[in-house]
Amino acid sequence: MSSRRNVLWGLMLVWLLGGCHTLNTCDECWWYNRTPERKLSQGVEKYEEGNYIASMAALNNVLQTKLLDKNDKVSAYKYLAFIHCVSDREKLCFEAFSKALAIKPDFELTPAEAGHPIWGPVFRKAKSKIAK
Repeated sequence: MSSRRNVLWGLMLVWLLGGCHTLNTCDECWWYNRTPERKLSQGVEKYEEGNYIASMAALNNVLQTKLLDKNDKVSAYKYLAFIHCVSDREKLCFEAFSKALAIKPDFELTPAEAGHPIWGPVFRKAKSKIAK
């Protein structure tokens, strides 16, 4: 009886995971889309598409889960800061950068990001406040 149950569980697992093979991508798999890393990736994709509302929802969702890597959390805060800055919400932009810097004080923007006229100055202000 026990071995029959194990065979049934095994077949069910193969059936569930086999769907991803026929889809040719894990982007459509239910289990893959639920990982924090995938949610972060979706948030960044939506940001790059200019869909800030969907991006914020995905990024905030990621921040509410336990992430494996603090760099992922810093990245989520960075993109939230970018969204807040371009949406004329400087205080929220500053807060998002501050949260990223609280997690990783040596966090830096890329040269292109740091030179941005909107969020560059806000990041430098948050960085200087953390340094004090």
